[in-house]
This record gives sequence, structure tokens and C-alpha cells, in this order.
Amino acid sequence: MIASVHGTVLTVRLDCAVVEVGGVGMLVHATPTTLAGLRVGQPGRLHTSLVVREDALTLFGFADTDERDVFETVQTVSGVGPRLALAMLAVHTPDGLRRAVADEDLAALVRVPGIGRKGAQRIVLELGDRLGPPEGVAVGSGPAAPAPDHRADVVEALVGLGWQQRAAQDAVEGVLSGAAETAGPLGAQDVPGVLRAALRALGGARG
Repeated sequence: MIASVHGTVLTVRLDCAVVEVGGVGMLVHATPTTLAGLRVGQPGRLHTSLVVREDALTLFGFADTDERDVFETVQTVSGVGPRLALAMLAVHTPDGLRRAVADEDLAALVRVPGIGRKGAQRIVLELGDRLGPPEGVAVGSGPAAPAPDHRADVVEALVGLGWQQRAAQDAVEGVLSGAAETAGPLGAQDVPGVLRAALRALGGARG
């Protein structure tokens, strides 16, 4: 089991990165949000899960151990493999998945490419409380603080992937201006979706 990799980041793509560890380039698959935190030529650390198949050894990387634990837990559901588990974390944060399962929010789960309504029902049924409770649901806690706006984080992620600051800002604002949630701040749970939409909007216009 390779639990983590730490070394110089050689390459960052939209779906994976190569990290040099002891002279060996390790190809690690990850979500766009996790990859956006890496910088080519700089040290990087990813918590990892090694998936062993008859024809391949595939390494998946995560920003923290919570993401990795959720990745491994959701694969205990029938029909959920590593690619679909990674797609779930590309759309939802770990706590967003906990909340969707706890609230039996099928609409949130079917937002993940590859998950239909029956699949979402199976995920809710088979996972139960194995992901643990969502954060911020303690009994007797006071009203939640206003959610911070994370659009600057999305812009920074796009810049890290190679686009110019102005182009990244314009793409993010364009995505948000066409979204239903324009009136409110961009929440952390929505960051992956906005990041992917901005990447599509930018297309090949890398600066």
C-alpha cells in the first residue's frame, strides 16, 4: 500500500499529475481541485490509494486523508469503482457527500456523471452512516457563520493550471453570472463544479 507520495511535481494535467519520488515519476490520478493545488517544479504531497487490478496498478491522490478515506469507503457500494468514486469527489467535497447521504439527497448524487437515480438510491442504502456525520450538525450549536466566497480560490486554481489571471477571472465570473446562485457567495461545495465549467469555457485559450 502506497499511503502518500512526496516529491517534485513534474507534470500537472486536468486529470492527473506526475510526482518524482526517489528518481521515479509516479503518475497519480486526482480531482481538478486537488491538482490545482500543485505547482510544476515545486514540492508536492498527496495522500494516496493504490488500486490493484489484474492488468494495472493505479494510484489515486488526495489533498488530505479525509478525501482518501471517503474515496475508499464509497467503493464498498455495489457498482462503484475507483473512477466513479473519484468523480464523486470531483463534484462534492467529502462533507458534501456525507450530507447528501445523510439527507438522502438523490438530486445531489445524480449530479455526478455516471450515477443515475437507482444508483443514488443504492449509495444511500448501502453507505448508511459509514461516512460519518456531516460537519456542523452538533446539537446545541449556534447559527452557522456566513459562508465565505470561494471564487478567488477557483481563479487561483485556474492560474495554477496555466491560464492567465485576467482570463481566469473572466471565465469564473462568466460561469457564475449564468448560474442560478448568482445572488449568493460561491460556497466550497460548489467550487469543483464552477472550476470544471470555467475550464470548459476557457477551452484551449491557455495563456
